Amino acid sequence: MMELLQLVIGGLANGCIYGLVALGFVLIYKASEGVNFAQGDMMMLGAFIALGFGNAEQMGLAFVPAVLLAMVVMFGVGWGVERVVVRRLFGQPQYALVILTIALGFVFRFVAGSIWGYTPLVLETPFAGLNLRTGGIVISLADLVTIAVTLLLTLALWAFFAFTRIGLAAQASSQNQMAAYIVGVPVMRINSLIWGLSGAVATVAGVLYATRGAIDPNIGLLGIKAFAAAVIGGLGSLPGALLGGLLIGVVEPVAGRYAPGELAKMSPYIIMLIVLVTRPGGLFSQIQMKKV
Repeated sequence: MMELLQLVIGGLANGCIYGLVALGFVLIYKASEGVNFAQGDMMMLGAFIALGFGNAEQMGLAFVPAVLLAMVVMFGVGWGVERVVVRRLFGQPQYALVILTIALGFVFRFVAGSIWGYTPLVLETPFAGLNLRTGGIVISLADLVTIAVTLLLTLALWAFFAFTRIGLAAQASSQNQMAAYIVGVPVMRINSLIWGLSGAVATVAGVLYATRGAIDPNIGLLGIKAFAAAVIGGLGSLPGALLGGLLIGVVEPVAGRYAPGELAKMSPYIIMLIVLVTRPGGLFSQIQMKKV
């Protein structure tokens, strides 16, 4: 039982990171009904930028200022991607955005590899190596920080979409961009803002991932599991994205310990398949019928 609890606690922390990356998918989808398959690579790039700001040989900033500055930079990257590249696809089929963002992911990986190399690097954090012991269970302080930050950020984003004018405008834009534009919603600016916000959220996910292990340009592939988490929770639901991430995060280590190796690797996608078959819109489906 102690072993299972230990696996679950570690899985929750992993699931929070999946959930944060999934939040980026949901943010873009809520604003434009598009999917950004470069979200995992934006997470990777944000982590490397934070590492660069905190590296004593480069900027040498303290941990928190380095993370905040990296979030600002990645907000600019997300805003710039939408402003310069994605906006040109306005009115095009959705698969055009899918192909574009997949290509952007390769570009981000190339940029990160060219600057920081492909050798795994470690981000120094003030809580590295600190653990809490209770009832025979060892809980990493990094895991607790990951869980707490994820919950707070998810709540803040939910409140942003539910109660702010910009959040409501973003939801109106996702329902019908042309109708929103006609009634005065600045659709283009809203989309740029949401892309920037998704870049900042991806940075938080990347930093939290880096607090639990080394990073390299290939960690952006984690976005595939995060997309599965977003689909499981429901692409339009912020709490659903977090729940999907937590579900995958817990199932992975438990399956890795008690199930055959190949089944453990496939567990996130098996869960996604089951959810899609039984509830196509996800666990927190927000799909509604529209009259055409």
